[in-house]
Amino acid sequence: MDSRSHTHVTAALRLCLHALLTGLLALAAVRAVGGDAPHAGAVVALTLVTAVVYWAGALASSPLAAGAGARAGTGARATSVQQGALTPSVRPGTRAAALWLAGLCALWLALLVLSADALWVAFPLYFLQLHLLPTRWGIPAVAVTAAAAITSFVVHRQEIAPGAFIGPLLGAAVAVATVLGYDALFRESERRRELIVELVATRAELAEAERTAGTLAERERLAREIHDTLAQGLSSIQLLLRAAERTLPDQAPATAHVRAAREAAQANLAEARSFVRALTPPDLEHGSLAAALERLCARTTAPGLTVRFAVSGTPVELPTPYEVALLRTAQSALANTVRHAGAGRAEITLSFMDTSVALDVVDDGRGFDPSGAPVDERGDGGFGLPAMRSRAATLGGTLSVESAPGQGTALAVTLPVAVPAQDGERAA
Repeated sequence: MDSRSHTHVTAALRLCLHALLTGLLALAAVRAVGGDAPHAGAVVALTLVTAVVYWAGALASSPLAAGAGARAGTGARATSVQQGALTPSVRPGTRAAALWLAGLCALWLALLVLSADALWVAFPLYFLQLHLLPTRWGIPAVAVTAAAAITSFVVHRQEIAPGAFIGPLLGAAVAVATVLGYDALFRESERRRELIVELVATRAELAEAERTAGTLAERERLAREIHDTLAQGLSSIQLLLRAAERTLPDQAPATAHVRAAREAAQANLAEARSFVRALTPPDLEHGSLAAALERLCARTTAPGLTVRFAVSGTPVELPTPYEVALLRTAQSALANTVRHAGAGRAEITLSFMDTSVALDVVDDGRGFDPSGAPVDERGDGGFGLPAMRSRAATLGGTLSVESAPGQGTALAVTLPVAVPAQDGERAA
């Protein structure tokens, strides 16, 4: 009769309880008639009344009643009226359930006075009491019911036997253990269900994060391609045209054409650089690299993980490719920490030195063997040590990794600050 779960198992248990109580009442009536008991008529009458009261409550608590009410209405208003009239009222913890159970127990006690065979009805009553009443009331009710069954046996049989105590007490213990065990399993099942819901939501968030990371990686790739090919080519063209313009006489017919070509190259170079700035990672659009790294640490979350950020030395302005490389390396390293390290603490340190800038990412996770790391974890230049090392090498820097199983991981990328400016950059 539990409305919380209508699985096949609970339905079978409910039917077994109905059959058990009905069968025990029928047994008491048959033995009273067959044994020529002095109050056989009263016993039969009480068993019938008890059965009627029990089935009235059982049908009132059946989930079929709510379904009938929902099917009866034809409109929204009619449906709500029918559900209010036919929704089960005998539910665990309700006043109607307590009154119904009290009436049923009163009839059983009256039957117990007339027939010793009624004491076996105590066993299904244990389950009803534990199910319909709160635990603080259900267990005392079971104890009182067991005491009444034992008293009835002693009074009717006029003897004290071990079975008179062991049977009701053992049945009460089994009922309490069964119901409390079922409640514990139900709570565990609910926790697992909630955990599954959280895992599904987390998987959706991770998928969205992967899509966002892919979009940002593609934007960065395009920015790097434009910077390294088109922008550098236009810078070279502009430099050559400037040199040609200086070697031509002022009144030479080609001077005007060379000047126009140089101005067109300069305009296209400015537009290419604007494209590069537009494709720069959003974290670097609204502040410095240090601020972007601090925001990255603040929004990196995982169960039991604490991420801290620190700056060492005097911050200096870095070229955009440097800032992008350091930010992407930090993102990749933290992503690996969250996914694989199982760490409780991670620290990111940005160090500014005289001739270089360094980024250190240290965690206390499970670590790994750097020599056994895969050549490329994703194959698309995304996360992974090969991608970080390639990014650092492109800018003339180095990447070092120190780790061992069970000893955490320390990753350091160092980039030289004193980078000679390219001719095209000086010309602009």
